[in-house]
Amino acid sequence: MQPGNRFFDDLSKLMTNAMGVAQGARTEAETAMKGLMDRWLADRDFVTREEFDAVRAMAQKAREENEALKARIAALETRMNG
Repeated sequence: MQPGNRFFDDLSKLMTNAMGVAQGARTEAETAMKGLMDRWLADRDFVTREEFDAVRAMAQKAREENEALKARIAALETRMNG
């Protein structure tokens, strides 16, 4: 084996290991940032997307029921006056 090839092999291994360390640090930083953001949002009493969607669905159902009741009252008034 030539000395130049060994140097490049070692350099290649070193770069591969460095990339692995960098990827691990990136993953750890992302996890830490997500935890920080989750705690910050929880302290602000923001609702989750699921909670928002549930309340939105309840409001839509209430609107639909309200419209149905209005139509029913209008029909009863028409029948009583007509």
